[in-house]
Amino acid sequence: MPTALTVCTMAQVLPLYAWTTLSNRDEGVDAVHSIQADEAIEAAEQFGLSLNIAVDQPVSLAGFFGCAGFGSEGVGMVEVFTLQEQRARTSQAYVRSAVGERLRFTGYDLTVAGESKTLTVTQRDDYSGLVVRTRLTRFGSVPAITVTNTVTNESLVPVTLTVISSLLVGIGSSESDLAETTIALGESEWLAEGRWREQPLRDVVPYLNLRFHGQDGRGRFARTSHGAWSTGEHVPAGVLTRHDDRTAMAWQIETSGAWYQEVSQRAQGAVLGLFGPTDAEHSFAHQLAPGASFESVPATVAVVAGGRDAAIGALTQYRRAIRLGRPADAALPVIYNDFMNTLMGEPTTEKLLPLIDGAARAGAEYFCIDAGWFADPTIGDWWSTIGEWREATSRFSNGLDEIIDAIHTAGMRSGLWLEPEIVGAVSPAATELPDEAFFQRHGVRVREHDRFHLDFRHPAAREHLDRTVDHLVETYGVSYFKLDYNINPGVGTDLSASEPGDGLLGHTRAFRDWLIAVQERHPKVLFENCSSGAMRMDSSLVSVSHLQSTSDQQDYRLYPPIAASAPVSMPPEQCGNWAYPVAGWSEEETGFSLVAGIMGRLYLSGFLNELDATQFGLVQSAVAVHRSLRDDIATSLPFYPTGLPGWDDDILSLGLQMSDGSALVAIWSRGDAGASRHLDLPLPLSANAVVAEQVFPPVASHPEWAVTSTEGEPVVDVPAGTAARILRFRVS
Repeated sequence: MPTALTVCTMAQVLPLYAWTTLSNRDEGVDAVHSIQADEAIEAAEQFGLSLNIAVDQPVSLAGFFGCAGFGSEGVGMVEVFTLQEQRARTSQAYVRSAVGERLRFTGYDLTVAGESKTLTVTQRDDYSGLVVRTRLTRFGSVPAITVTNTVTNESLVPVTLTVISSLLVGIGSSESDLAETTIALGESEWLAEGRWREQPLRDVVPYLNLRFHGQDGRGRFARTSHGAWSTGEHVPAGVLTRHDDRTAMAWQIETSGAWYQEVSQRAQGAVLGLFGPTDAEHSFAHQLAPGASFESVPATVAVVAGGRDAAIGALTQYRRAIRLGRPADAALPVIYNDFMNTLMGEPTTEKLLPLIDGAARAGAEYFCIDAGWFADPTIGDWWSTIGEWREATSRFSNGLDEIIDAIHTAGMRSGLWLEPEIVGAVSPAATELPDEAFFQRHGVRVREHDRFHLDFRHPAAREHLDRTVDHLVETYGVSYFKLDYNINPGVGTDLSASEPGDGLLGHTRAFRDWLIAVQERHPKVLFENCSSGAMRMDSSLVSVSHLQSTSDQQDYRLYPPIAASAPVSMPPEQCGNWAYPVAGWSEEETGFSLVAGIMGRLYLSGFLNELDATQFGLVQSAVAVHRSLRDDIATSLPFYPTGLPGWDDDILSLGLQMSDGSALVAIWSRGDAGASRHLDLPLPLSANAVVAEQVFPPVASHPEWAVTSTEGEPVVDVPAGTAARILRFRVS
């Protein structure tokens, strides 16, 4: 006999959390909150933000810096998923979480520290006892906000978090708004880093006519990382641009671990969701004991009027504002590294001494000895032996001291390659360090490509690298470290963690803290961030490093799209672009290989000592030009006059808007031999009439490319074949 249906209230259901005494607020408390809500809204307006705070819904970011189209009163700015509860409404997107929909405003706080201001908005879910404090920080007048959420368990039992958002932002107010919006996202892989592409948003989120159905969509367009290479497949950033008013929003997720971003649809537009690690994608969970807290990874959004390039420029300004600066990096020195297309990890005394002489004569200021300096060549490849970090005396006839002394005598500072998070499977360090200092899964060390992965949460791992750096600095006078990261160990470690993704996040945060601390101990030493090129080219590490290797790409014809796109992800002056001319190349090929370095951070390599006089003169000219421009590059803003570079484009360009009002533009031609092409070059200059000057290569040895004007915009005659130029445009 069928039983009657029973409708249960939430209180009658088996409790998911422990109830707290704060689950029922009285009218007096609500009145105080109403006053604080008005004050919080006023405080947000000082930031350029519009907050919507109501008694019956979560707090939402309704607007940014007076720009329309981004931000919505119907989108709560925080989502929290727990093991006890996921969504209030089912879908595949990380929206409409049960906890997130129950969050209600309880207070705010405003703090000022130097140029930065932070507004902290507190919300509480009375049912779960979870409290979320959202910190919104603005640096000076830069139109960007960094957001971090801290979740505190104020219930009486443990609560397991499975997803905590960094930020959610509404896109438009109707489905038709999405048809007027483009999205730019970056794909990446080894040797093909930062391949940005812009396309209509409707190409990735189809029109569903949700108003007809009276409910939100259930799908998502998502990009995510896998494992520990934060930029191994996709870049944790993007740009949305509205075509009707050219309002644009650029964003980045600031973690060197796992991350996730998505666009989901609702009846009133769409939602951009930015996240750190998630349960389904990254095996993440974090158990919160009563009274404990957990902090999300930061995310930053910049919103401007002026289109895609203006938003990238605002994010560039923000990145400079948060960068950990060191006096040693103020000069933006030119670095020579012996690896790329040169020694490839096999340095010896006989090979290095001619390179040192060539680098010094070319004008390099630092010389870095790359991989292999620690590996005995008689026992095989260095790959599985790293981790002890002591010189291989068999490589150097009179020891590493002689090489370092030669570098210093030549007037350069010395550098060495390290891979600090890795220990080779046959390295003595693999047995000397405790098992607890390594990534583990189910009690077994994680092993990837004959290597183990250190866990920087463990003091033995940090102490091992502290001793390494201290020894190399104090014994040899090393002033530069190239920090590499050449394996992807998977989702993480479950040792001392709720799930492997929780362990990976803990390690990445500990490694970043170590990197900051070692620089505080050695303030005159520079640190480069590298990861098989740029497989970990994220803002979290770039902001505490001095420069970033942009690729391992050895084909000079494939490097321009990488170098041209790199400033979308980092300030131009941190883009370590390789320049490795080869003996026997033509003058055009030699100049082509040097242009990328001049436009970022010139990172020399190659057998410079084998170049003929003409080629070597071009290298010296490139170094001199870069030195004359580097201070201006460090205050410039990138722009893309011919659009974001395509991987297979015959012609690519990168512009740098300089603080003096001029524009520096690099143009690469990779087409086959044939007729020249006319390139329209829109510039962000304040007047139509401009004067063009060829900055590199020298006019004396390389013919100028003709520049004319059409309706006030420059038109450049670009020859077919392999050639490149750097032009500077000034208002006439």
